[in-house]
Parts: sequence; C-alpha cells; structure tokens
Amino acid sequence: MQYVCLIYEDGKPRDRLDPDAVQKMYEEYGKLGQEAAQKGVMRGGNELTGVSSATSVRLRDGRRLVTDGPFAETKEVLTGFMIFECASLDEALDWASKIPSAKWGTIEVRPVVEHAAQPV
Repeated sequence: MQYVCLIYEDGKPRDRLDPDAVQKMYEEYGKLGQEAAQKGVMRGGNELTGVSSATSVRLRDGRRLVTDGPFAETKEVLTGFMIFECASLDEALDWASKIPSAKWGTIEVRPVVEHAAQPV
C-alpha cells in the first residue's frame, strides 16, 4: 500500500537557519530519498513553493472561484510530501520519522486510496 507523508512546517524554518544548516537539511533529505529508493519503497515526493504562491480553486453553484493563497489560515503549512510503498502503517511511520522536517514540524501519514486502473 502507498502512504503519503505530508510535511507541515511552521512557516519556513530554513529562513531561520544558517546556510550550512539548510545545506545539511537538504543532504539529509537526499540520503533519505536514496535509502528509500534502494529499499524499493520510494514512490515520489517533492518540496513545494511557499504559500504565497498558492492559488485555491472552489466550485460554488457551478462557478469557479479562484483566490490567491491557501484555503485555510493555519500555523503550520504544507511544504512538501513523500510517497512510500509500505507493507503496513507501522512501516510507513518508521519512514516518516526519518523525514528531516519531523525535527521541527509535523509529518501527517495517510494511506493512498488505490482505485482499479480505468481504460483510457
């Protein structure tokens, strides 16, 4: 089963870190990605741009409403995600605990709903 690890951080912690600490964080992410790929569990992931670049879309009464920014005001914002193929939630939680941002943020782990492939 695939599990997505949603990475939430309070603002941009890397803005408060010195350049060496930021470089170390990215190296830790690189090592985690390599380890997960070598073990055959890495399915994807990426860092997201800041919430100032977000655009929200809603449909109301058949009309598309587009607004700048995230949908909700929250203290922690979604900054990235990683997707792992794991045999159990416990295994997914083990991988989530290795995500560097878990040291200062929150990692939300959610199973991905698997739908049967639809013919194109």
